[in-house]
Amino acid sequence: MNQFNYYGLIIMAMIMIPNIIYAVKHKDDAAGAFDNKAVIIAEQIGRYGCFVFMIFNIPYTYFGFWFDHALIVYLSVNGALCLAYLIFWIVCRNGNGKLKVLSLSILPSCIFLFSGIVLANIPLVVCAIVFAVNHILISCKNSL
Repeated sequence: MNQFNYYGLIIMAMIMIPNIIYAVKHKDDAAGAFDNKAVIIAEQIGRYGCFVFMIFNIPYTYFGFWFDHALIVYLSVNGALCLAYLIFWIVCRNGNGKLKVLSLSILPSCIFLFSGIVLANIPLVVCAIVFAVNHILISCKNSL
């Protein structure tokens, strides 16, 4: 993989399609109950950092696959996680319970973190940790 990660772009598209559909259908539901500005800003920094570093590999911060058959593992695990994410979107689309909140916040966090580790992409790992902690916290607080 060079500086552009086509696989990461496809993974991001798979994650974003249901989110875009939801945002279009529920324009008025954007505001959540949790209102900690520092956590929200950290989550957004982590989110957009993950978006960028899933697609673009920055030289000297990205070392590529570090074990044999890593591409197969990368595609298989991320494919399974994306499929699970899409299934939870379909199954839980009308609900607001803990299952929906946790699955739709933990699964993308796992995708970002796993991708960063397998690709040895330091900025992606850092952004994934920041995103995961804050996104899961915000999702849980908003579901109360």
